[in-house]
Amino acid sequence: KEFNKNGILEFEGEYLNGERNGKVKEYDYRGNLEFEGEYKDGKRKGKGKEYSYSGKLEFEGEFSKGERNGKGKEYHHNGKLEFEGEFSKGERNGKGKEYYNDGTLSYEGEYLYGLRSGKGKEYINHGELEFEGEYKKGKKWDGKGYDNKGKIIYQLIKGNGNIKEYNDYGKLEFEGEYLNGKRNGKGK
Repeated sequence: KEFNKNGILEFEGEYLNGERNGKVKEYDYRGNLEFEGEYKDGKRKGKGKEYSYSGKLEFEGEFSKGERNGKGKEYHHNGKLEFEGEFSKGERNGKGKEYYNDGTLSYEGEYLYGLRSGKGKEYINHGELEFEGEYKKGKKWDGKGYDNKGKIIYQLIKGNGNIKEYNDYGKLEFEGEYLNGKRNGKGK
């Protein structure tokens, strides 16, 4: 066990050759559980869980080299699933799915360096397809947007065109022109 200067438990678990190894628990400076899982050669490796300062589960999944690597799940503050998919170097990388805080699917597709990048589909209003196409650096880049009847209402070509953006509750947030993947021109 390791304690901070105030005598509060910061770590409990197994050691091998002076390094954390095996099943462990880590705590913040106040004594709240931050991580429980496996260590190898002094770094997080294997399955583990990370918790918020309030004690709620934030992430569960695979670790290597001390970071989120492999399959994992992130959770909203209300405990519902926020994301499930692949991680690399601590970030979303590869295929994954995002969920609204009510548990309904909001996006499924590819990620790179933590951002939507590559092919993907975005949903609003409990499962209505809103956009399908390519994302670049987290932005809609090349594809088609749909209304609630499945009719195409806009198209982006290499980041250019008219677009509609919706918030997490399916309400229209922005409608206007895009240039190079960013709001540019007329809009409201």
